[in-house]
Amino acid sequence: MLKVGLTGGIGAGKSEVSRLLVEHGAVLIDADRIAREVVAPGTPGLAAVVEAFGADVLAEDGSLDRPKLGSIVFADPDRLTVLNSIVHPLVGARSRELEEAAAEDAVVVHDVPLLTENALAPLYDVVVVVDAAPATQLDRLVRLRGMTEADARARMAAQATREKRREIADIVIDNDVPLDELRRRVTEVWDELVRRSHGAQGNRQSRVPQE
Repeated sequence: MLKVGLTGGIGAGKSEVSRLLVEHGAVLIDADRIAREVVAPGTPGLAAVVEAFGADVLAEDGSLDRPKLGSIVFADPDRLTVLNSIVHPLVGARSRELEEAAAEDAVVVHDVPLLTENALAPLYDVVVVVDAAPATQLDRLVRLRGMTEADARARMAAQATREKRREIADIVIDNDVPLDELRRRVTEVWDELVRRSHGAQGNRQSRVPQE
């Protein structure tokens, strides 16, 4: 099994890269999706969030009002730390369960938005960073996700810098490119991951050329 950590700043296009890797045959473990599962209605995770942030972060149907919670934590690093201390251990435990269920020869891609921020690179055989210019991220968040510019900038500022992400990367995927070019690059990366899974697992000293 080859364990791959996939990360990138908000709006960099990491979800599209993970989708393309799955098309090639990767087993995807999506930390964002798991983070939603562990705070679903009726879970201990949601109860802990409500205890820390109050019932105002609940929607009318009893689910977590994620936009409201996001507006709180991304404007206050201390509050973000509190939220992470609740959610991250739950996400980690569920991720390990899914990884253990994968085939022995699988390329398992962990889609982890805060991999850099939480110093998780040593957990993976290979770290892949999806990179885009801050202006590109901002445009996507405002134009495609409907965020205000202020909210988008706050979320970007709460994450690691572009430079910090690139420092931990074994492979960088440039996503300031047309979709066809992104597909070509992801195919190259997949071929490299398969090669490593067959004979170079765990060798983080062997790096492919970065774009």
